[in-house]
Amino acid sequence: MNANSKLVIVKSVHTLIWLFFNVVIFYLYYAAFTNNITIWVWICIGLILLEGLVLLIFKSLCPVTLIARKYSDSTKDNFDIYLPNWLAKYNKHIYTTLFIIVLIFIAFRIL
Repeated sequence: MNANSKLVIVKSVHTLIWLFFNVVIFYLYYAAFTNNITIWVWICIGLILLEGLVLLIFKSLCPVTLIARKYSDSTKDNFDIYLPNWLAKYNKHIYTTLFIIVLIFIAFRIL
């Protein structure tokens, strides 16, 4: 298998992981809006915090990005994922903001 084929696989896996975390975030919003704070909310929060810990350990780089780097010399922000370049560039900022907002909303629901 050549490097380009391997990059396609890595990008596909990375995109699926990104989609999974989108579902997690949007589930948190759904649960907060419907005031349905269950064990699943805490599991989702734990998953996102775990992802944040991984990013901290890898100095703000996703480990999948490090794998993709072996197969590409591209300097684009989306070389490792099937997202528009602007979204890949600001992904951490956007989703960190969305996560903080939903945590505040959940905190108000609990209190």
